[in-house]
Parts: sequence; structure tokens; C-alpha cells
Amino acid sequence: MRRLPEDLFRMAPWGAAALLLLAAVGGMAPQQLGVVLYKLALITTAAWTGYWIDRSLFPYGRPDRIDAQLASMAALRRAIVIAACVIGVSIGL
Repeated sequence: MRRLPEDLFRMAPWGAAALLLLAAVGGMAPQQLGVVLYKLALITTAAWTGYWIDRSLFPYGRPDRIDAQLASMAALRRAIVIAACVIGVSIGL
């Protein structure tokens, strides 16, 4: 899928806000930067794991390989699986 140039910067304001908040944490409590990095690593790993769990459980139900009506349901299913993994890791399960 080809991305338009305006799609590349769609999340730029959120990225800038995250960097600004990270700089604020670094200024107020630099010892907490390691904790922030650790938590980001956990959440990223949980999202990656949720994606691969969905792909392994539903190998023929990939959102990009089925018709349009079922693709929206498959995308919703994938989002729920990934969200469950992220929430589970976030609360420490």
C-alpha cells in the first residue's frame, strides 16, 4: 500500500507531545527515564505479541486478504486481540 505524503505526518502532533512530555520527565525526574523506557518496551512487545497471536489464531482471516465487509470485522477482531494483550501487560497479568 502506497502512502501519501500527508499520511506520513498524520501523527506528528502526538509524537511531538510525547517527546515534550518525555523531556519534562527527564527534567523533573531523570532517574525515571529508565522506567519510562521499560514501560514503552513492555507495551510495544505486547502489541507485537497481540498481532502475532491474532495472525496465528486466524491465518485465513487477515483483514487485507478478505472481502471488504468481512475485512472491517477482521480489523476489529485484531484490534481487540492487540488491545487485550496491551491491557494485560499494562495491569501486570
